[in-house]
Amino acid sequence: MKSLLRRAYFAMLKRLGGAAVRNPRFIAAFAAPGIQEPMVTEGFVLTRLTRYPLSRPRLDFSDTPYDYVRIGSLQAVAARMLAAEVPGSVAEIGVFRGAFARHISAAFPDRTFYLFDTFDGFPDADIELDKRLGYRPWEQDFSGTSVEEVLGRLPHPERCVVRKGYFPETAAGIDDRFAFVSVDADLSKPIYDALAFCYPRLSPGGCIFVHDYDNHRYQGVKQSVDRYIDEQGVSAAFPLPDEGGTLVLQKAHGGRR
Repeated sequence: MKSLLRRAYFAMLKRLGGAAVRNPRFIAAFAAPGIQEPMVTEGFVLTRLTRYPLSRPRLDFSDTPYDYVRIGSLQAVAARMLAAEVPGSVAEIGVFRGAFARHISAAFPDRTFYLFDTFDGFPDADIELDKRLGYRPWEQDFSGTSVEEVLGRLPHPERCVVRKGYFPETAAGIDDRFAFVSVDADLSKPIYDALAFCYPRLSPGGCIFVHDYDNHRYQGVKQSVDRYIDEQGVSAAFPLPDEGGTLVLQKAHGGRR
């Protein structure tokens, strides 16, 4: 019976279009590069592909086995931004070893790419602050990286501006607009500081991906994001069903937030 159900399910995926990709948390269907239209049903995520002509190559998923949705969403967002000529540089706050930065670099090969990270793990003061606030942060060690390792993974390192150290001090002197920003800082203070710096500088039509918004291991992320959204009246925010529970903030056109 299970075998019959499995065959029937994947036959359905085939009719929807795309090659089935299995994940412990979801099943997603991908085909050629294009715009994703997510559908949720009984705990699974299916993605019907709307064809969208692109001159860009498909992104490589080979080294990120559980983050298909976030990378696919980046690809879709980048395609729309480039087609609409949304101006600005791109950035990532919280780079670690550059796994997601590699895909940002591939998606925006002609944009200046700012990389913000201590490259030495979480500051103790930020961990202690989250503990005092009752957020119980997951104390993962992010110190095993280096600027050289990250740049070595990127397809366009010549476009990168590395700002090593404690954010937002490392953003001093930057007078730039942003089209796309990835915020993956995990703890409450750097998350809030990242939004406070980047969102006002986001171009209309630009997006910020906040990783771990819906991740119980980093409870301070959601608290900081919700606080910023409430304070600034951000109206365009929607979740991704990816591994880390990403929230996307978009700057609306026409002067609206």
